[in-house]
Amino acid sequence: MGRTAVVVGGGIGGLASGVALARRGWDVTVVERATSLDPVGAGIAVAPNAVRALDALGVGHATRDLAALQGEVGLRRPDGRWLLRSRAEDSASLFGDRTLLLHRAQLVGLLADALPVGSLRLGTSAVVTDPGTTARPARVALSGPSGPADLDADLVVAADGIGSATRTRWWASAPAPVPGGSTAWRFVAPPVPGLVGSETWGRGIVVGVAPLADGRVYSYVSVAEAAGIPADLGELRARLADWHDPIPALLASIDDGAVLRHELRRLPDAPASLAAGRVALVGDAAHAMLPNIGQGGCQALEDAVVLGVRVGPEDDVAAALQHWSAERRPRVRQVMRMSARVAGPTLWTSTAAVAARDAGMRALGRWTATLGARALQPVLSWHPPEP
Repeated sequence: MGRTAVVVGGGIGGLASGVALARRGWDVTVVERATSLDPVGAGIAVAPNAVRALDALGVGHATRDLAALQGEVGLRRPDGRWLLRSRAEDSASLFGDRTLLLHRAQLVGLLADALPVGSLRLGTSAVVTDPGTTARPARVALSGPSGPADLDADLVVAADGIGSATRTRWWASAPAPVPGGSTAWRFVAPPVPGLVGSETWGRGIVVGVAPLADGRVYSYVSVAEAAGIPADLGELRARLADWHDPIPALLASIDDGAVLRHELRRLPDAPASLAAGRVALVGDAAHAMLPNIGQGGCQALEDAVVLGVRVGPEDDVAAALQHWSAERRPRVRQVMRMSARVAGPTLWTSTAAVAARDAGMRALGRWTATLGARALQPVLSWHPPEP
């Protein structure tokens, strides 16, 4: 039997890590405490950098058969007037690939199917009881349908989310999550003929709409704490009743059970190292960020791909993980900071500040869009490293 890797967490980062390591020759076990990978969640934008990460994992061809953002996109005011607009195809030529818009369950399913048969253990919790050293394997305590078990692992990937118990236990000095300043609702609504993908900015409220491959609409609403958080979906509908079409109709087409509501949180910084002993932190466990540039899941995919390239079953794992961390940490910190900067103006509630923000975007128009594209260039033009 080859050297063993245990991945804690069956989300996008954990599944991708399992696929990347298995392709490199690791004997992989992915542990997920949920009893099934049900089709929950809403949409996810897979930016060009993440599309190339999926190529490296062998599932890029399948994702390209699904929906890509097309046609006119941009930012709007609540009355429907455009602040900025462009065509989605322009970014494809600029960044080297299209942005794909998938239901999150589709992406999870593709990654799970790419794992070796039998490597995914559902309904099983895992605790890293020893991170290991160069001379000693890591140790993971499992609890699941087969009863408790202790596993030695040559490598452990902690993909256990923003509240990561692994980070809390073994990264004592790592920053704890902090509030992001807003609460978000996410849902998938019935099709809307002729829908144009857009994001609408109001006073402390942002609404995004985009078509999925099957014609349904992925939508999200974020409301800043300073704007007052609606108590329920009915209050949210009332708050947005006079916003442009199709926003009121989308909200009217769903019920409470179809909506995910979460207070947005983030990590204020990445840990000083993304590795401890033989344990690597990936995805939200390492660098949870606000969703404003759509890179949370994308960076988790990058983490996984680079991990698979840089840490082979023949390597000194502890040393290789430190090199991997040194490569990944500066990049994810850059993306975290960019996400926080973009989030700032979406939280403004002052009438004067919002009017100035909107007037500036309209006046600068294409120049503002060009600056934004240049700022995103280093993020979206990323390519996986060569093996």
